[in-house]
Amino acid sequence: MSAFTLDDARTYIATVKWQFAKTMPQWPHEYTVREWRPDLEAAFEALATLIRTTGIVKPWPRDAAQPRYRHPYLELDGWEYWTMGAPIPETTVINRALLPGIR
Repeated sequence: MSAFTLDDARTYIATVKWQFAKTMPQWPHEYTVREWRPDLEAAFEALATLIRTTGIVKPWPRDAAQPRYRHPYLELDGWEYWTMGAPIPETTVINRALLPGIR
């Protein structure tokens, strides 16, 4: 199998549903869920892996003296994508938010 590329990521991102996270309006972001597209499970896992292997580790919240999390974020086309850290086979959600300064 060939490597999952940024163009492959763009295709997956454009294909799946993204839901606004209503429960966290103070931190606007969207998410997609693995089970929404079982036919694209391999692409979901490949994107989650790409995020973790090539993403930039950033603290969250960004302005906190002691951040709650440090996750890899993949920046792509004005968005940043992240997962919450469960092993890839157990990861169920990929999140995204507009990069700061892009609205």
